[in-house]
Amino acid sequence: MLNIKRTIAAPLLAGALLLNLATYAQTPATPPAPAAELPKNWHLLDLKSDGFFGISLTPAYELVKGKKSKTVVVATIDSGIDTAQKDLQPILWTNPKEKAANGKDDDKNGYIDDVHGWNFLGGPGGKADYTETTEEVREYNRLKPKYAGLTEATATNKKEFAYWQQVKATHDTTVAKAKTETEQLSPVLNVLMATSGYLKRELKLNSDGSFKKGDLEKITSANDTIMQSKAIWQSIFTQQGGDDDAAGVIKELSEYLTKLNNDLNPDLTSRQKIVGDNPDIWDTKPYGSNIVKFPDASHGTGVAGLIGAVRNNGYGIDGVADNVRIMGIKAVPNGDEYDKDIAKAIRYAVDNGAQIINMSFGKKLSPHKKWVDDAFKYAASKDVLLVQAAGNDNQDVDAKPQFPNDTFEDGSVTDMDNVIVVGASAAKNDQELAGSFSNYGKKNVDVFAPGVKVTSVDKDAEFNTADGTSFASPITAGVAALVLEYYPKLSAKQLKQVILQSAAPLNGTMVLKPGSKTDKVDFTTLSKTGGIVNAKKALEIAATLKGERK
Repeated sequence: MLNIKRTIAAPLLAGALLLNLATYAQTPATPPAPAAELPKNWHLLDLKSDGFFGISLTPAYELVKGKKSKTVVVATIDSGIDTAQKDLQPILWTNPKEKAANGKDDDKNGYIDDVHGWNFLGGPGGKADYTETTEEVREYNRLKPKYAGLTEATATNKKEFAYWQQVKATHDTTVAKAKTETEQLSPVLNVLMATSGYLKRELKLNSDGSFKKGDLEKITSANDTIMQSKAIWQSIFTQQGGDDDAAGVIKELSEYLTKLNNDLNPDLTSRQKIVGDNPDIWDTKPYGSNIVKFPDASHGTGVAGLIGAVRNNGYGIDGVADNVRIMGIKAVPNGDEYDKDIAKAIRYAVDNGAQIINMSFGKKLSPHKKWVDDAFKYAASKDVLLVQAAGNDNQDVDAKPQFPNDTFEDGSVTDMDNVIVVGASAAKNDQELAGSFSNYGKKNVDVFAPGVKVTSVDKDAEFNTADGTSFASPITAGVAALVLEYYPKLSAKQLKQVILQSAAPLNGTMVLKPGSKTDKVDFTTLSKTGGIVNAKKALEIAATLKGERK
């Protein structure tokens, strides 16, 4: 599942919406004072000089001023990418051996017209399987006919029966949560749509129009319904932060409800109907399409923007790295990704020249983990760095793992030299420094990076501000790319070393434990390094190393 969930941490949003609606449903209340807005580029700033715990990018560029850089190819395995986005068009990877739109596999790599990347969820007629259920729901329905009526005593395959019990427990929890949230959020969505309609009419907007927080200041009315609607939306915009508009909030909530409904009423035939591929059989048969832009591409577009959106062009945002090419690979739906697609996507990226792969997704089960493990090993053999989001379930992944991970099924590896797992941090060096939603783990999370109220480009709008380890991961991948641009001889192992050493441990910094409003822990207990990625320090460390890349 996309680690930003496009919901920005939707359960948190749900709680805020429910609170807001309960507060304003009866009387027109005064909205809370707006919180101080963060700079849209806070994630790039320096704590000492700017007061925001970003990655110190400006002093990093001072270190390499006047030096020549070498282009780095970064693959994003995600929901796709908006290939027409003005901040991304100049940095899209273009397959040098493929002729566009001629219907031929010019480079003989098995993928026809893969000019900017590949869509492993694509099918004929420009379709894509971009709405899916969770892995535990798929596995539950696959195994139920075989094991639902058995007990441990009557099951002949004890190992698979134990797996079925794990699947069933996870499935039941997921479905119960989906049912509860659907019951809560459906009326919330109805209220948001109604109040949005009142305000659009008051602002004389057409049916397709939308409004932002600043537009609400224009509204003065003696009508209680209008003023209650205004107060609701003022509070929601304050909770969201950033530059969201009403249409975006409603769209985000609608998509989250669609995802929940897919857990309650799963369409288990969607992939077969659209893609035609069997995700439970590993083979070399090509599948998918070359179309990487679909309606759900906002997440992948934002991820790509954080890595390398064109810098200093007066539009959108500035990416971290200034000389990258983004290879867009669509393999993650609104719902859980398939292991086969992820394994194929990693291999595609490696075989087509990616030096760094960003993976902002994760799930609770991995029925074909060996395929993904083998892809991780393949990337390592080709000296490719994998940067992965830790996940947004505010849980200890040392105790409750998320997939994919580099603790391999066969026990051969428990910590790869080419894999970095990233948690999400906030803008201020205070008790809320660790993202309240972020997963953590002293053994299995390597570093933290900005991931709370981070702003990137969007496929439909200039800005999109969101929470998620999905954002922390590409910011880290961007730092790795920046280092590799100026020190191209560094191996993937050395890049990981540089990134981890740049995150100085914040000893004695007490923060709220993710998921808790009261329990405090030392920040150093939340990850292997106990620190936050720093571009300046990374470049300084890189300058001292002798490159090992062959």
